[in-house]
Amino acid sequence: MSLSRLGVLFLIAASVLVSSSCGYYSRIMSRKDLVDGSLAYRERKFSEAEELFRRAASRDPDGSTLEGKTAQVFLARTLHSQFIGNRQDTSKAEAAIAEYKKALSLNPNDQSSYKAVASLLENLQKQDEWQKWVSERSTNASIEPQYRAEALTALAARQNTCANEISDTQATKKTVKDPDGKDAYQFVKPADQAQFEQMKQCISKGTELIGQAMAVEPDAVKNAPTTDLKSLTDAQLKELQELIKIFESARSYRASLTIQASRLAEMEGRTADRDSLKSQADEYRKQYSDLGEVTRNIQTEIETRIAAAEANANANANAKK
Repeated sequence: MSLSRLGVLFLIAASVLVSSSCGYYSRIMSRKDLVDGSLAYRERKFSEAEELFRRAASRDPDGSTLEGKTAQVFLARTLHSQFIGNRQDTSKAEAAIAEYKKALSLNPNDQSSYKAVASLLENLQKQDEWQKWVSERSTNASIEPQYRAEALTALAARQNTCANEISDTQATKKTVKDPDGKDAYQFVKPADQAQFEQMKQCISKGTELIGQAMAVEPDAVKNAPTTDLKSLTDAQLKELQELIKIFESARSYRASLTIQASRLAEMEGRTADRDSLKSQADEYRKQYSDLGEVTRNIQTEIETRIAAAEANANANANAKK
């Protein structure tokens, strides 16, 4: 949880300097509270920061101005940081969740606030609430498709873990010799039939969820390996990088769940299905790796541009001496 003073000033400078329903004077005071609050936050004076952000947010509870929206998010982050500093004080976590939800009501596609709530629910070990929160996100038609895909992937990841905890044990994974005499694994049914049925359900549900996530993968991601990165602006690079990360994760879990499905097929003696699923998993791994390579190339391009800008700035500074 970090608040940049420069970022606050930028947001404030970007706002429209005209009268509004909240009143021009009120907006000016809110801007002052935001700047002072960000300074207090940076100095870890969280109680002071909380008071300043809460005051700024109270001037525009409907979030009709940039100041109001910004104050709401910063208030939530400050409460979150206080909980991180003292995890025994769960009241701060509960308060942060409430404030993040207010921020999301002002901007439903605020992915940072959504993730923060999910993280806090996990920290509070409220698994049922986490499930409900992420599930609602995954089916909310007002949310951008890539963000719904990210929620679907999180749900699928839980199902993958469920299946793996049953399939990857000493009782179900036997070491045998392959035709070349090398060690290999053979997967057998767990002794408990209930566990076996649970594994099947987890694989089925996880595969369904990840299929829904992959169904909305945009062309920008599909075509990413052939994209001319140097032709993109800095903003476009960062946007593409964030988009790719979402579907890089989705592709990874698609491969993992396919591996789980191949283990299930082996347990049930469906050898042809096992071999086919293993081949699919290999292809999915390659597709996941391809996106990982693009992600690394984007980061390299970003770092190259930053280094070039710094070198240019230094050269200009030296020329003026």
